[in-house]
Amino acid sequence: MSSATTAGEPVSGRRARMTTSRWLGIMMLTMTVLVLTGGAVGAAALTHTAAASNRLADRISPARTAVGRLESGLLEQVAAVRGYVITGNPAVLRSYDDGVAAERATADRARALLADEPAARRELDAAVALADRWRAEFATRLIAARRAGTRPDQLAPVVERSRLAFDAARAVLTTLEARLDRVQAIGRTDLDRARALRDTLFVAILAALLLSSIVISVLVRTTMLRPLGRLSASVRQVAGGDFDHRLHPEGPADIARLTTDVEAMRQRVVDALMVSRRDRDTLEQQAAELRRSNEDLEQFAYVASHDLQEPLRKVASFCQMLQRRYDDQLDDRGRQYIGYAVDGATRMQDLINDLLAFSRIGRVYSDDREVDLAEVFAQAESNLSGPIAEADAEISVDPLPVVHGDPTLLTMLWQNLLGNAVKFRSPDRAPRIRVTVAEDAAGWSFAVADNGIGIDPRYADKIFLIFQRLHPRGSYHGTGIGLAICKKIVEYHGGTLRLDDGYAEGARFVFTLPRPASAVVPEQAGERAPVVPA
Repeated sequence: MSSATTAGEPVSGRRARMTTSRWLGIMMLTMTVLVLTGGAVGAAALTHTAAASNRLADRISPARTAVGRLESGLLEQVAAVRGYVITGNPAVLRSYDDGVAAERATADRARALLADEPAARRELDAAVALADRWRAEFATRLIAARRAGTRPDQLAPVVERSRLAFDAARAVLTTLEARLDRVQAIGRTDLDRARALRDTLFVAILAALLLSSIVISVLVRTTMLRPLGRLSASVRQVAGGDFDHRLHPEGPADIARLTTDVEAMRQRVVDALMVSRRDRDTLEQQAAELRRSNEDLEQFAYVASHDLQEPLRKVASFCQMLQRRYDDQLDDRGRQYIGYAVDGATRMQDLINDLLAFSRIGRVYSDDREVDLAEVFAQAESNLSGPIAEADAEISVDPLPVVHGDPTLLTMLWQNLLGNAVKFRSPDRAPRIRVTVAEDAAGWSFAVADNGIGIDPRYADKIFLIFQRLHPRGSYHGTGIGLAICKKIVEYHGGTLRLDDGYAEGARFVFTLPRPASAVVPEQAGERAPVVPA
């Protein structure tokens, strides 16, 4: 399934048209509504329960108790009046006065408690009015008459009428108590119902939250986690090498788009893999052709080193024999011609040897290892001990590091650079050669500076070309390939070689070598090449 096909494929269902974030938003909104609704309903249930409980505990029950105390106070007043009428003892009236004061306080408290019970309050007011009437018409008259000396038997009719008046007030209080008992029973019933409703609501809220959590969990699993799991399994299958496995979009819109993008990426990877396979086949074909070409090159090198040099040696040898045998018969021109032939054959041998040495770099060396540059530098210096002593050259060198490479090639590198510094010395002063080392994050930078005749900066690139000379052939020996070999050795080890065109005291060559971890030296096999003078 290509990316174009999957991108245009319709996603069925309302659920597939919604993104994961929208799904999560709806779920969170649903949970929030459920929690807020449950909280509001629970708070209302708690408020109703608290109101019923507070009404019963703070108003009805205290009011019922106050009415009972009010009746007890009236009974105490009646008992005090009768006791005083019978005994005439003034001390008995103290309980009457206390009862009156307590009755008024209790009546005020009962009125406050029954503020939201108008019928009960009217009955309370009626009972208090009857009690006041009893005190005004009977209790006060009985007390006054007894104080005046009236005998108890003379006051008996008044006492009887007093009892009847008191019974009327007490009957009203009894009715009020019965009403408050009914209100209290109704309040207890309301409280029980409120508590039952509260418990039912809380159970329902918990059940709704639990059910919604289960539903949301199932929806998350079916709409998001399951498509993601299938997408992950498909991606792992493709990553495992099954590039023909197609990914089908499903789930929310964003997951479906992600699946479509992954499928498009898989298709691109498959296309790139097919191109890579075609390129690999082409590279293998080119590698085979290159191997055949290398075999032809090796055959040519073998021919150049053996078959071509043998005729050259024979030409040079017979020319020299011809010169020695017929020297007395040759004129100067003949001897000159023979000298030209011998010199040409010798130079042809040098060119062939130099070409062989250049072609072997990077192809026929295999001794790749950690190399102490101080050791190979000492070997190169020892190999040049004759020219160095002859020129009275002085060489100073910084401490050299350990690098990864081929010791023979690195020896050849130092020997060619030092040999050039000695060979191209100034005629009016002894050679002074200075080798410096600088280290950085990438590796090392080496510089070989001399005080010789120097090199014109215009030829900074030309001197590294094969067989390029800046001087006439007779001025300095060599074929002009030495610096080309040095450049190829440095590049073979992953570095660069250049002429420092800002150095004016002679010539200064700067080359770099990477650290052992970054050096890339391919394994090769073959023989070692000789050092070639520039």
